Amino acid sequence: MTTETNKPKDASPPKYHAYYVVEATRRGQKDRWNRIGVMFAHVDGEGGTLILDSLPINFDGRIVLRAPKGEPETGQ
Repeated sequence: MTTETNKPKDASPPKYHAYYVVEATRRGQKDRWNRIGVMFAHVDGEGGTLILDSLPINFDGRIVLRAPKGEPETGQ
């Protein structure tokens, strides 16, 4: 499933990208941020719709939402 097929054709770009963060286990390593979906804001400004493309195997229930930084969409 891709987010492209879930959003209306006239919809604005996603308000946030959804990430699952795998915390580094060793000193000197960086946390790994894996994008797993997007959030589209509702027109009335009272929330949004979260669309997840995947969930990690060891999912701990925490999803991080961050505003996009102008990175190119890959369609995945």
